[in-house]
Amino acid sequence: MIKIGTLQLTNPMILAPLAGYTDLPFRLLCREFGASLCYSEMISCHGLVYHQKNTIDMIRSIPEERPVAMQLFGGEADVMGAAAAILSDYPIDIIDINMGCPVKKVVKKGGGAALMKNPQLAERIIRKVCANTNLPVTVKTRTGWTHQEINVTEFVQMAEQAGAAAVTVHGRTWSDGFGGSADQELITAAKRAVTIPIIGNGDILSYDDGIRMMGNTGCDAVMIGRGALGNPWVFDKQGRPTDLSDIASGLTRHLELIARYCDPEPMLARIKNHGGRYFKGLPGSSTIRQSIYAARSFQELQKISSSLTKR
Repeated sequence: MIKIGTLQLTNPMILAPLAGYTDLPFRLLCREFGASLCYSEMISCHGLVYHQKNTIDMIRSIPEERPVAMQLFGGEADVMGAAAAILSDYPIDIIDINMGCPVKKVVKKGGGAALMKNPQLAERIIRKVCANTNLPVTVKTRTGWTHQEINVTEFVQMAEQAGAAAVTVHGRTWSDGFGGSADQELITAAKRAVTIPIIGNGDILSYDDGIRMMGNTGCDAVMIGRGALGNPWVFDKQGRPTDLSDIASGLTRHLELIARYCDPEPMLARIKNHGGRYFKGLPGSSTIRQSIYAARSFQELQKISSSLTKR
């Protein structure tokens, strides 16, 4: 089993950080469905340091979801260190540093994947975060800025020397965004370059895909992102059920968790987007998804999901 610092995981299937998706209810759902560890969505270091309410809300957790990792992003070492100190007072298990996000507004400020172009700053950030916490620190990165600037091997070696307990490698460059295919050979190269665990990421749409990546690359665990949306069964060998009512039961449970831990009405559009994904690709699913998108309230959405479980 994979060990990250002092944290021992029960299996190698991990939920990736996904902006707008990996909130407390979805993390809890994925833990229930078999994920051994879940990562929060990106948390702004500045938002934490300035105690912005929306940022503080994002780090809310409960004991049932542990172990849990919170992911910081930012491009200033001192601010990242200060944010790590704040996070360390919360009941969490890992602090992750985002060094792979390709989104323009993150990269423009020197965070995310932009740090692959500035390994000296990336090293200072890792060292500063490690110096301000007793928790294991992990890093999530990509293979390079472009295909002409592949530097993942040197980058993971730097991260290990700076104190990272594990590194997740998404097998794409910044220039790839989410297009093309994840390069598993570069994940293999990263694994061979260090002694800390390497977590493989990219194009994992099923449990078997994850096991295959581990076999192909030697990586210690896999991180599943988009493949988990509308499909929390991805963490289990049995996979997504074929029966409509069983799938609807998964959505119903997700909605129960949202009702318990969130104020659903302000985030209704986001919930409907997520809910529609549960039925993607099923025969006749377009009608179901249209009814989900047309729901005028969270309560109406719950009724739709409940009716489908009784079919």
